[in-house]
Amino acid sequence: MVLVMLPILLLVTAVELWMTRQEALESANAAYDRSLLGALKSIDANISTASGGLSVELPYTMFEFFELTASGQVFFRVATSDGLVELGSADLPPPPQAPPVGVPVFYDASYFGESVRLVAYYRVLERTPTGAEERGVMVQVGESTRSRQAFTERFVRSAAIRDAIVLGFLMLGAAAVLRVALSPLARLARDVEARPPEDLTQIDNQRLPAEISPLVGAVNHHMARIQDLMALQRQFLDDASHQLRTHLTTLQMQVDYAKREADPHKIRQALEALSDEVGRASRSSQQLLTLGRSDAVPVSMAAFELEPLLREVALSGLPQARAKRIDLGIQTPSPGASALGDRTLLREALSNLVSNAIAYSRAEGRVTVYATSNEQGWTLNVEDDGPGLSEAERATLGQRFRRGAQASKGGFGLGLAIARSIAERHGGQLRLEEPASGQGLHAVIAWPPPPVRPAGPQDA
Repeated sequence: MVLVMLPILLLVTAVELWMTRQEALESANAAYDRSLLGALKSIDANISTASGGLSVELPYTMFEFFELTASGQVFFRVATSDGLVELGSADLPPPPQAPPVGVPVFYDASYFGESVRLVAYYRVLERTPTGAEERGVMVQVGESTRSRQAFTERFVRSAAIRDAIVLGFLMLGAAAVLRVALSPLARLARDVEARPPEDLTQIDNQRLPAEISPLVGAVNHHMARIQDLMALQRQFLDDASHQLRTHLTTLQMQVDYAKREADPHKIRQALEALSDEVGRASRSSQQLLTLGRSDAVPVSMAAFELEPLLREVALSGLPQARAKRIDLGIQTPSPGASALGDRTLLREALSNLVSNAIAYSRAEGRVTVYATSNEQGWTLNVEDDGPGLSEAERATLGQRFRRGAQASKGGFGLGLAIARSIAERHGGQLRLEEPASGQGLHAVIAWPPPPVRPAGPQDA
């Protein structure tokens, strides 16, 4: 963490040093420019035309003091605006633009290969000096910038040393604080690592800082879901092993019976019974696999049309319905009606409801499949006119291997469990209701639209 912070802190320090350098340059220029302006005013105050010409009586004490503070060579020039009369350094660089009357103008230039800072001032004399044609006079004073640069370098150097020391203490302090702050996480990691693989009990967050509590809460919630999933898997394995063991035991008994019999007719009966049991074992295994898949496979939400799904399920159940002369039909939803869900899983759930309705309906009965769609969500419906179920049976059916009074007709108690699992995976439910006609059973798979994710900054 400290190493991650280091580049950011170095960048901040570099920006701060650049700003310090700019401030030092501005401060140095302000201080030295005031000194330059003072020298210029002193020279200007001593300009005289009383003798007829242009004369300057330099205050040498002030000028020497100015040279000492400047820590470099000092230059001056006094000249009329026509350049015919001038005193001092005649080749001082002129200002970039002619200064306005009575306003000092500061500027930088190069003089004999050295960087200099100058101030220029223009005013009108009381009389025209002898030899000149105009009364305007330009006063220039300049100094080497070595002293300014040296001052700025010293200032920036001291600031860099100070910032380096502060940065070092800051990194050490951050490392110490992070070590103390992360020690509960390190202790938590050791405790979790020391747990046996089967230990999914809740992590105690009483001794942890408040900042870590949300993380621990999320981990506990996740472990609770894992516990529920493992319990579901254990239940599935127990139920599956019991169901398959029952089939295998029955098959073994029928094989042993056929081996003992010498009568061909009884052997044939045993083989027919054996074939029926193999068929039941195959259907039971298929339903167990479907149930396991409905519990574990991720739900892939996508839009799909309802009418093709109803037709597909009805066509797949048509042979079973014809065998009992059952009128299997669908109520066509409105054109283009669609739903949002996992079409493969929902087809499996609806197929099981249709198969159950056909299996438990009376011969020459009626089974109707239809779907609804509204703002609250969607439903898949299977309605029959069979013997129906009691209120107590409707409340308990849908649990695994729980069979109703019609179980003698060959059910395993898995069809409704599959439909219920798929409905719950979609955030919905399986409802077993009495039809409006009062006869038969109305099975409903209902599920709501997925929750709308709040729009974040990235969605803007």
